[in-house]
Amino acid sequence: MNKNSFLAALFIMALTMSTKAQETPKDSIPQPKSTEALNYEKGKEYILGGISVTGLQKFSEQTVRVYTGLINGQPIKLPGDKLTSAIKKLYESKQFSDVDVYLSKIDGNTVYLQFDVTELPQLNKINISGVKKSKAKELKKETELEKGAQVTDNLIVTTRNYIKKKYTDKGFLKTKVSLNTKKDTSDTNTVDMMVHIDKGNRIKIKDINFVGNDALSDGQLRGVMKNTKRKFLGRFWKSSKYIADEYKEDLENILERYSELGYRDARILSDKLTWNDDNTISLEIELEEGKQYRFADIVFVGNQKYNDDQLNRYLRIDKGDIYNGKVLKERISGDGTPDSQDIQTLYHNNGYLFSSVNAVETKVENDSITVEVRIREDEPATIKKVTVVGNDKTNDHVIYRELRVKPGDLFSRQNIIRSIREIGQLGFFDANVTPDVKPDYQNKTADIEFSVVEKGGSQIELQGGYGGGAFIGTLGLSFNNFSVRNIFNKEAYKPLPMGDGQSLSLRLQASRTYNTYSFSFTEPWLGGKTPKSLSFSVYLSNQYRYDYTTNKVDRGQSLSIIGASIGLGQRLKWPDDYFSLSQSISFQQIDLNNYRYSVGTSGDILKTGDLNNLAYNVTLSRNSAGPSLIFPTYGSEFTIRAKATLPYSLLNGKDYSDPGYISGSDEDNQWLAEKYKWLEYYKISAKGKWYTQLANKLVLMSNFELGYLGSYNKELGLTPVERYFVGGDGLAQGNLDGRETIGLRGYENNRLSSIDGGSIYNKFQLELRYSITDKPSASIYTVGFLEAGNSYDNFSSFNPFDLKRSAGVGIRIFMPAFGLLGIDFAHGFDPLPGDTSLNPTKSGWQTHFIIGRQF
Repeated sequence: MNKNSFLAALFIMALTMSTKAQETPKDSIPQPKSTEALNYEKGKEYILGGISVTGLQKFSEQTVRVYTGLINGQPIKLPGDKLTSAIKKLYESKQFSDVDVYLSKIDGNTVYLQFDVTELPQLNKINISGVKKSKAKELKKETELEKGAQVTDNLIVTTRNYIKKKYTDKGFLKTKVSLNTKKDTSDTNTVDMMVHIDKGNRIKIKDINFVGNDALSDGQLRGVMKNTKRKFLGRFWKSSKYIADEYKEDLENILERYSELGYRDARILSDKLTWNDDNTISLEIELEEGKQYRFADIVFVGNQKYNDDQLNRYLRIDKGDIYNGKVLKERISGDGTPDSQDIQTLYHNNGYLFSSVNAVETKVENDSITVEVRIREDEPATIKKVTVVGNDKTNDHVIYRELRVKPGDLFSRQNIIRSIREIGQLGFFDANVTPDVKPDYQNKTADIEFSVVEKGGSQIELQGGYGGGAFIGTLGLSFNNFSVRNIFNKEAYKPLPMGDGQSLSLRLQASRTYNTYSFSFTEPWLGGKTPKSLSFSVYLSNQYRYDYTTNKVDRGQSLSIIGASIGLGQRLKWPDDYFSLSQSISFQQIDLNNYRYSVGTSGDILKTGDLNNLAYNVTLSRNSAGPSLIFPTYGSEFTIRAKATLPYSLLNGKDYSDPGYISGSDEDNQWLAEKYKWLEYYKISAKGKWYTQLANKLVLMSNFELGYLGSYNKELGLTPVERYFVGGDGLAQGNLDGRETIGLRGYENNRLSSIDGGSIYNKFQLELRYSITDKPSASIYTVGFLEAGNSYDNFSSFNPFDLKRSAGVGIRIFMPAFGLLGIDFAHGFDPLPGDTSLNPTKSGWQTHFIIGRQF
C-alpha cells in the first residue's frame, strides 16, 4: 500500500455516509481531517472523475453506477446534494442494507469516489408450517413472499406482524409466529425463510362487565357493542371473538349512545382484559356517566332566506328536550340518506351551494345547553354545464332527457339525487352512478359531471326442459336499448343497432303440445320531446290435446289464441312527478276446434267456437324506488290497475237465465259459443312495495297485493279467462288467456287456486335482501322472506285472514346478458286446498327456480 492510499484510508470515517436500509442519509458529509496527501475544500465544486464499487456479490459496478445517478465528468461538491441524493437512491432501490462512500483520489480539480455496499440477500425458498397448504399459499400471496424478494428487516417484521394480526383478528389471541432465515448455499447471497404459525385455540369472551353505569344497564350497554359479544349457548349469528380494533369501535359506540341520551360528558375511565382459567377472557369497562343535559334556547343567526319558524320545522328540537348531539348534527347537516330532512339540505336544494350551517354550544348552565345555529347563506349558485361520461353505447340524448338538472337552473341537491335515480331506472348502467360537482365560488356557478358504467342492454333466454310428456324449448331475445332509426344503418350493427333506449322483444316457445310466438316493442319517448310512451305487442299461441294414456298428441283438437295490444303512457306532474298513467286497448281471439274448454261456473264445456276479448286497460302508478332498478334501497312502488270490457249482456237484450239446453250435451255447443262469443268482465288490482334500508347493503322490502275479477251479469257469471292462479314461482308458462300467475313460494305452481282459477286473491310479503355485489358484470343478492296469501273463487268465500303461509331463503343473480336468475328454498306451513283428511299434510319444503323476473 502506498503512502497516499494509507492516508486516504485514515480519513475514511470523515467521508463515510453509512446507515441501515430504512434510514434516510444525512444532508451533508462531515469535515475531513486534515491530511497532506488528500486536501479538498469544503463546498468547492469538483469534477467527478470516476466511481468504483466494492462489496458486490450479484450486481455489477455498472448497475450500481446507474442507481446512483452520477455521471463521470459532472460537477459535484463535497459534501453536497448530488452525493446525498446518490446514496439515497441506492437505499431506495431496496437492494442494499449498507452504503458507504469514500474519497479515494483527488487529481487537481478531479475527484474519484468509492462506494462500498452490502447487498440485501434474496429470498429463495419459503416454507410456512402450522397451517393447511391452501392457507399457506394464501399467506404467501398476501405477504408478497415471493422468490427473488429482497429480505430486509422490515420484511421480516411486517410479515410476522401481519400473520399474527390476521389470526388474532379471528379470535386466536395467543397466536405465535416464528420467522427465521437460513443461508442458501445453492446460489449467491440467497436465503431460505421458515415461518411457523402456532394459532392455539380460539379465545372466546366469557363476560363483559361494567362499573359505574346507572342510566344504562349492563344488558343495554352490551347491546350497544355491535362487534364485541360474550359467548352463550345458542349464539350463532355473531361470534364472541375479541378483535382489538372492533372493541375500540364499540367503546366509541358506548359513548355515542350516552351522548344520544344527553350524557355528553360520559367517558370511559378504564377498560381491562383478564384471562380466565378456562382459556377465555373477560372484559371490564369502568364508566363515568356524568349528568344528563337538556336543550335550552336554540338561536338561529345569519338566516335571511328562511325565518326561524321555517328552520325549526327541519330542526324539530324544542327547549327542554334531552340533549342529543347526534340528532342535532343530523338535523343540521344531514344523516347521509338521499331523502334527509335537514337545514343544510334545505339550502342546497334551493340553490345555496356555498352556504354553511354549523351548530355551536354557546352556553352551558347547570344541566342546560344553549345552541347557536350559525348560517352563512352566501349567494345562490346556478348550474353552468352538465356532462355525462362513460356511455359508450347509449346515446347522449337518452341520458340527458332523464336528467333533472339543466344548465341555467339553480343548483339543487335533490335534483342531482333524482337524476341518479332516473339514470339507474333506465337499466342500461351500473347502479353506482357517480356525480362530480365542480363548484366555482368566484362566479357562483357549478359544473356537474355524471360518470356512468355501461352494462349489457340485451338479454338472451335459451331454455330446454321436459314437461307434460314432451320436450319444451324456449328462445327469447330482449333488446332493452334498441335503436329503430338505425335499423337500416349497416355500421350500427355491433352486433345490433343500440343506444336509443327502445325495447324490442321476441320470444318463441315450442313443444309437441303447444307453441307460442310473441313480439313487443316500446318507445319510451314518443317524438323524443316528452316522456310519453308508445307500446305495441302481438302474439300467437296454439295448444293441442294430449292423451296421457296413449302419449299421443291430437292436432285435430286445438286451441289457438291470437292477440294484440297498443298502448300510450305518460308521466304525470300531479300529485307529483313520480306518477304515471298508461292506457291501452287489447284484443284477443280464442279459437276452439273440437277442444274441451271449461266456461262459466256450472261446469259447462265449450268445444268449438270463437271467444273474443276486447278490453280497455288503465293503470295509475307511482314509482319512487331507486336508485338501482335491480336492487332498490329506498322509495316505493304503487300500482292501481283496471281492465274492463263492454257489458254486452246488458246491451244485447238476450236472456241468459234460460239457455234452453241441457248442460254438458253436444247440442249445447252452439248456444255456449254464442253466449261467450264476446267475453265480458271488469278487473281491478292494487299492488304496493316499500323499500327500507336497514343497514349498508341490507334492505327490507314490504309488499301487498290484491286482485278482484267481477261480472256485469250474474246470470252470465264470471268470464273463463283473466283468472288468478296463486302459488309457486309466479312465472307464466306459455298461457296467453289473460290469466295472472301470483307467486307464493312454499307451494306448488298454481296449487292454491281452483283448476279454473280464482276471482279474488290477496298476498302479503316481507323480504330481507342483502347485496353481495353490484358490479356491472353481475349483481348478486340474497333474500330471506315471509309470505302469506290465498286465492278465492268468489266474494262469498273471500276471507282476508284465511291465508297460506310460507318462509324461506334464496339468492338472485342478475347478469345483463341473461336477466335475473335465482333459486328459492321455501317451506309452506299450511295444507293444500282440497285436503279434507283428519290430519292434513302441510305443503312442506319446495324449491323454486326464478328466471327473468323479480318477486
